[in-house]
Amino acid sequence: MSDQSTPTGSAPKTLALDIGGTRLKAGLLAADGALIGERQRVNTPTPAPPSTVVLLLVGLASKLPGFDRISVGFPGVIRDGVVLTAPNLGTREWAGFDLAGALRERLGKPARVLNDASVQGLGVIAGRGLECMITLGTGFGFALYQDGKLLPHLEMSQHPAYKDMTYDEYVGTAALKAVGADKWQRRVRRVISQLETLLAYDALLIGGGNAKYVAFDLPGNVRIVDNAAGILGGIRLWDPEQDEAFKVTRSG
Repeated sequence: MSDQSTPTGSAPKTLALDIGGTRLKAGLLAADGALIGERQRVNTPTPAPPSTVVLLLVGLASKLPGFDRISVGFPGVIRDGVVLTAPNLGTREWAGFDLAGALRERLGKPARVLNDASVQGLGVIAGRGLECMITLGTGFGFALYQDGKLLPHLEMSQHPAYKDMTYDEYVGTAALKAVGADKWQRRVRRVISQLETLLAYDALLIGGGNAKYVAFDLPGNVRIVDNAAGILGGIRLWDPEQDEAFKVTRSG
């Protein structure tokens, strides 16, 4: 289904939704990407089935002024606006759920959905060379960009990181709580080294709620970014250069 990426009017406003394992966030973005007013947020419920999450997102949207289109960052694999996996929300409940369609129906505007790390990266990348975005939160988010263009999604969070642990298990919130900040930071160091060996990236950007616990010196091509990018990156989902991610087989 077409997402009608060019709404009527010369200055479209974008409702940006950031779905996380800890919080659901919403913000309204002007045509130039500037935030209009205050961001809205609510704790992510436990459990977090689609019907409950959509209801909460609609509630957040109701607190913001009018908008022309919707951008969504979701913690899992998305195809055609449909959720395939949601490791930290409950894949069984979410698998096969048409999130873009549900929001389009409830809010009456075109919607585009991408993995949440992909959206956050779009808010902070420089658009030069090979850039990698990781998020340290409930789980581990990952996205890659070449000269500003989003590359195909890799579900790095479910890939082995060390021994029999996935990246989610190795540096997610549960690991931070289990092993403590010092040991967790050593794990993050190892992750950075592994990704550098694997990708030879030009820049690595680190976001997510647990990025604030990264207290060691970072290499010159690695930096911590503001979590506001999870909202601000929403405007970039509608850039023509990102349209490849929303063609018929992957449309929002």
